[in-house]
Amino acid sequence: MPHETQRLLAQGLRGVIYSKDFRENVYIMKEIPVTSLQRLPIYLNYLKSLDEQDNPGTYISSKIIAEALNMGEVLVRKDLAYTSAVGKTRVGYVRRELIDAIEDYLGCNSKKNAVIFGAGGLGRALLAYSGFKNYGINIVCAFETDPKRCGRLSGKPILEYKYAKPGIEQSGAKLAIIATPASSAQEVADLLVECGIKAILNFAPILLNVPDTCKVRNMDVAANLAILSSYLD
Repeated sequence: MPHETQRLLAQGLRGVIYSKDFRENVYIMKEIPVTSLQRLPIYLNYLKSLDEQDNPGTYISSKIIAEALNMGEVLVRKDLAYTSAVGKTRVGYVRRELIDAIEDYLGCNSKKNAVIFGAGGLGRALLAYSGFKNYGINIVCAFETDPKRCGRLSGKPILEYKYAKPGIEQSGAKLAIIATPASSAQEVADLLVECGIKAILNFAPILLNVPDTCKVRNMDVAANLAILSSYLD
């Protein structure tokens, strides 16, 4: 890897805390239904949206959370039971403690490095997005096959695809985002598995073939929009 590329990657890694418990966080889905796991960030965002000037010892009940999010109270209570949060009968949870419990369960306090493949419109938008840090995720860099797209964006390096293997090894990343065309997504997935990536967020409109040791979550934006459009008829 050229010296300049190493320098850019090192800058992307600056200040990163590595997680030794990442493997446990990846396989957490085995202990909780996927639908419950998907709702935990919704509860977390709601709890954080409440007035920060409130006393941190303020209690909040599952009923209030359910009404605010238009969910069932029993459902909310069951979801929160997967965390370490302990509520009091007819009182609820201490809001700050509940936030901490959900963050701990989601691994928000255990920093994890991630890389992006594809620096087109979507890949660049993801690279510039600052919200990942709220969940303990640090996007180290992106990799791109077109040298004209390489450089820096929002302080993050965009490196040539040929440096992916040493780049992933140096970053210690176990998470990856695929934002490439469908035609190259499987090739990228194969490389990621070879590099020891444990979880992939796939935006390419194709089902990836990966071993069970690697978890994949597909985000086909067009397909989801088509589903929503069916409700308009």
